[in-house]
Amino acid sequence: MSHDTLARPAKTRRPDGGEPPTAARRRRHWTRRANPVAGLGAFVWLVIVLIPIYAMLSASLTSADKALTGNPLKPPTDPTLDNYNTVLSSGFGHLLTNTAIVAVAVVGIVLALSVPLAYVAVRTRNRWSNAAFRLFLLGVAIPAQAVVVPLYLLIAKLDLYDTLLAVILPTAAFAMPVSVLVLVGSLRDVSEDLYEAMALDGASPARMLFQLTIPLAKGGISTVVIYSALQAWNGFLFPLIFTQSDGPRVLTLGLFNFVSQFGVNIPAVLASVVLSGIPIFAVYLVARRALIGGLMGVGGK
Repeated sequence: MSHDTLARPAKTRRPDGGEPPTAARRRRHWTRRANPVAGLGAFVWLVIVLIPIYAMLSASLTSADKALTGNPLKPPTDPTLDNYNTVLSSGFGHLLTNTAIVAVAVVGIVLALSVPLAYVAVRTRNRWSNAAFRLFLLGVAIPAQAVVVPLYLLIAKLDLYDTLLAVILPTAAFAMPVSVLVLVGSLRDVSEDLYEAMALDGASPARMLFQLTIPLAKGGISTVVIYSALQAWNGFLFPLIFTQSDGPRVLTLGLFNFVSQFGVNIPAVLASVVLSGIPIFAVYLVARRALIGGLMGVGGK
């Protein structure tokens, strides 16, 4: 036996004859292939997304007399915060508070109703529950514009016109079908063995819901929270039709009024858009991983 053979350590193998973990990881690393087409596509998409955001931020820091002159992609020569001061002094805080109230209320209503509905749809295995679930999902195909007149009459009969409830209730109703669909896909990923184990321990359906289903469906719940909050934050039709005075006015309707209030003061309008987008963007950054995980589970098993 040569000296080289003695110096070279023997290759360790697993008891089942497979490769050791380090060799398997090394082999997987070398088998990975770069995908320049996907990388180029992702870069192009990033540029497409970032250019309008940059132009909006740049224009919001420009004075009104220079907004329509020069290159919109060129950084402002004399950046100013006067546009933000103008927006903040024009009742922006009131609009932000109303929008936050609507968003929190819509999220609360959607979670309180969609989680039990999805749980029943998953755990009840009969044709009637399946038929009810499919009927409920028809709401996805119904546009809000098609039922705005009946909703207006209903809200007027309930004496809710020109209140925040007139915005909260329809927004929550139209967010429910997609929320239930997402949650059903997430709850179907919960193993049936876990339900059977808790049933053998004498757990009630309510205990299974709160101690098993909800903790294991955090991704789907986070997705529903972000989706319903976006629906409430960006909603324009219901505030426009169901409110009239300045008391229940929300951000989207306030931005619409800023156009006529400032005339051609485009930087002030863009500054209000920037301020209104910061809160929901912060929520997305916090829950983005849970959002992606919840969307991946929509298809169910």
